[in-house]
Amino acid sequence: MIALTNDVIDSSEVLRAASSTRAGAVVLFMGTTRELTDGRRTASLDYECYPEMAEVKLAELEAEVRQRWPVEECVIVHRVGHLELGEASVVLAVSTPHRKDAFAAGQWLIDRLKESVPIWKQENWADGTSEWVHPGLTTPAAGTESS
Repeated sequence: MIALTNDVIDSSEVLRAASSTRAGAVVLFMGTTRELTDGRRTASLDYECYPEMAEVKLAELEAEVRQRWPVEECVIVHRVGHLELGEASVVLAVSTPHRKDAFAAGQWLIDRLKESVPIWKQENWADGTSEWVHPGLTTPAAGTESS
């Protein structure tokens, strides 16, 4: 299941949707709006996308993760619009029969999502400035990867 939403993401709903009696492991990842990025104070974030393109790419990633690992369930929800500090921008969960596969699939999925899905983030800084960023188009300095 994939979804783009303007609403607050309910992580317990994502976890529930990813659960399966056939799975011995469920990995949940939440990317949240942090206060500091590269030493700069963040006020908020804004996400925009072209929904039809983003949904196609998310569906491709879901299909590929299912080919690579024995995934029972896969749920990806990405928020668009305005986010305050602490709010989740992306929540994903994968379930597999064993934990090693669940961790590997979840890691692969968030990394590919950040690189390839056309969702753009505007960092709104506390000093009143803002900047559009897309992790797939820039290479962050070591240790400064955005969530």
